[in-house]
Amino acid sequence: MGKTKITNEENKEAEAKVEVVEKAPSKTPKKKVVSGVLHIDATFNNTKVLFGDKAGNTLFWSSAGSLGFRGAKKGTPFAASKVGDIIGGKAANLGVKDSDVVVLGVGSGREPAIRAFMAHGIEVTSILDATPVPHNGPKAKKPRRV
Repeated sequence: MGKTKITNEENKEAEAKVEVVEKAPSKTPKKKVVSGVLHIDATFNNTKVLFGDKAGNTLFWSSAGSLGFRGAKKGTPFAASKVGDIIGGKAANLGVKDSDVVVLGVGSGREPAIRAFMAHGIEVTSILDATPVPHNGPKAKKPRRV
């Protein structure tokens, strides 16, 4: 036997009065950040940009691939400038005044991402190049004996 649902007319009236109102996303940010750190990872195939606060917490990020660039176009300076533009706009909405920049990689999107980020009125206080450089690399293979 199944369960039967008992309804009263009072319940029907109460359900009819309830209206669902969806909130629009707020234009004002939830927290104010005055300064932060911009991490740019510029490889030959892609450019990833991450913005975080001074404590190391990630606030937002983007990459050329996430913006819709595919294949060889992801590693171009144009794609990197678009990524920097998106992150700069989000940082300006958050109220960021100045930022440190940490750059990793040797790709062609290093400078365009910084320039597009600075175009939103955010001052860059320092630029640090943290590209890993091998000191000697792994041990070479033995010579082949024929």
